[in-house]
Amino acid sequence: MSMNLRLIFRWTAFLLAGGYCIRMLIFGGWEEFGGPFRFLTVWALFCSFFAFSRMMAIEEGRSERRWDGFVCMTAVINTMVVVLYWRLYFADPTSVTPDGELAAWHLEIYLHLLGPLLQVIDTIFIHRSYRRLGAALTWLFGVIGVYVLLAELVFQPLNTSPAGTVTSGLPYPFLNSLEFGDRAVFYGTNFAVAVILLMFYASIARGFSRRFPAPAML
Repeated sequence: MSMNLRLIFRWTAFLLAGGYCIRMLIFGGWEEFGGPFRFLTVWALFCSFFAFSRMMAIEEGRSERRWDGFVCMTAVINTMVVVLYWRLYFADPTSVTPDGELAAWHLEIYLHLLGPLLQVIDTIFIHRSYRRLGAALTWLFGVIGVYVLLAELVFQPLNTSPAGTVTSGLPYPFLNSLEFGDRAVFYGTNFAVAVILLMFYASIARGFSRRFPAPAML
């Protein structure tokens, strides 16, 4: 990809992520403790904004720090959001939304399709991020671990909705109808999926790099 096309792509991705971050802060809903930050989707969005800001810094020569591990983690978290959200939504819309209704169409498309896709494209084909998988695994374990701890130890006891048959306050409705043991299995299974996704993206990135070696500046 030429420098001009990369610049256009990255400016577009950066501005979209920034715009939706601002929208989330203003209209995300703060009725419950933690507001929109109760949701993994929003964590993925803000991680994307930071990742794209670092890519812009590199693109414009303002930084040489690559943030490979963080960028890889962000692509994986975004992909998990897409897969989990739509799988759960099509199985039972009320499992991930309060009333079973989708939000504004442009918001759903960006958060659960376009934004994650832009992140994955950059990490694999432009930034070529999959060089330090140990760092990526550390970031994955850290971010997912902190999110789960917050959900179980902070959001659940401090919030009264959504409510389920077992508990209340956990960010997604379906979690509140699972016993802790079942939730632990769910968390562990999805962490394993995250690791598989990381390895899958790394294999694509390696194949692409062998076919199209990176310029010296990368």
